[in-house]
Amino acid sequence: MPENTTIDDNTLANLLPIYYKRLFPIYNMCKWLGYSEVQRENFHRREFSFTLKDDIYLRYQTFNDYNEFEKELLKRCPYKIDIGGIYNQIPKDSKNWTHGVLAVEERELVFDIDMTDYDDVRYCCSGSGICNNCWPLMQFALRIIDRALEDDFGFEHRLWVYSGRRGIHCWVGDETARKLTSQARNAIAEYLTVVRGGENTAKKVNLNYNMHPSLRRAAKIVSKGFEDYACNKQNFLGDDAKLSKFLTLLPQECRDEFGDKMRVGKTSSDRWKIFQNHYQKFTSKKVKLSQNLVDEIMFQYCYPRLDIEVTKGLNHLLKSPFCIHPKTGRVCVPIDVDKLESFDPLNVPVIDEICAQLERCDMINLDKKIKDYKKTDMKSYVEVFEKFIQRLEKTWKGNNLKQSDLKGMEGDF
Repeated sequence: MPENTTIDDNTLANLLPIYYKRLFPIYNMCKWLGYSEVQRENFHRREFSFTLKDDIYLRYQTFNDYNEFEKELLKRCPYKIDIGGIYNQIPKDSKNWTHGVLAVEERELVFDIDMTDYDDVRYCCSGSGICNNCWPLMQFALRIIDRALEDDFGFEHRLWVYSGRRGIHCWVGDETARKLTSQARNAIAEYLTVVRGGENTAKKVNLNYNMHPSLRRAAKIVSKGFEDYACNKQNFLGDDAKLSKFLTLLPQECRDEFGDKMRVGKTSSDRWKIFQNHYQKFTSKKVKLSQNLVDEIMFQYCYPRLDIEVTKGLNHLLKSPFCIHPKTGRVCVPIDVDKLESFDPLNVPVIDEICAQLERCDMINLDKKIKDYKKTDMKSYVEVFEKFIQRLEKTWKGNNLKQSDLKGMEGDF
């Protein structure tokens, strides 16, 4: 059954000051978003938005430095923080709002994958609900997109974050990614999009005869977990309604033939095997089945479904890592890609639990030198974030050395 975690509004309001003061990784957030010493002048042109109690929304918030950011966080205790791009001017200064002056100069390449976009192919939950039976959809999405970003585009610095409720986000911090145009971002999102068509389109995946290498790679990822997910967790062929929906992915002329054979099976697993066997043997002069039909079906049920507008929009904001989801109380924690299979979205830190953990540690006078987040379930997630920043730092230092060498060479001439 889906987990419907909720948090009382008054409880959230009482706990947020403690969370922002003692647990939110303010320093590391500023270090990341200012891109260290190499581009330290960028942070004060970075846009933030705060959503306060009663849905009061403050956009175009900017901060000169870490201290100012911390001060404003503790003062406002936002229910939600969203992060935007780095502008050519300070966005909160009204004098920069004349037409054509204010523009985003730099922005992480971001991806937003929401479970509600899979409601037509998941049977355990709908809307904002999630459970461990549909979470594999996010695992498929992360694996496929992450491999493509690394292997096909060469991006090294990728931070995956659980949204706190029903989805995942990806932040790509490579300099080349941050400086992409909106058109280039759109092209990348389109490259990663396979499922196309609205609710009136039955078959949403149509592949070329010669599948692109990236799609063959994705098919391998999906095929490894498809039967367990679709047959065991979703029971996707388990009744007549589900089977009828499945059959709409086949040409009209052969649906009855496949349906009659598949109904002999008692379970989804049986029916899926019958379909694959009959598909391999199927010959007809009247109907030609797609060479990649099995992959097309698996992709329709499991392939990533991106919100392209979020990716291509330079001025689009995205929820900050480590903010608290105001409906569930869950922390929007980074995901360790190497431990993806053990990540449980229903077991991430929740604000009331981690604040209680802090209180218990205070009562036993735990060593004050130990950082507060290490006293709570936040520890492993902050460490994932720190590793992401450490990898970025190596790049920053490399850029510093290159710039120093270039200046030295200019001096020689």
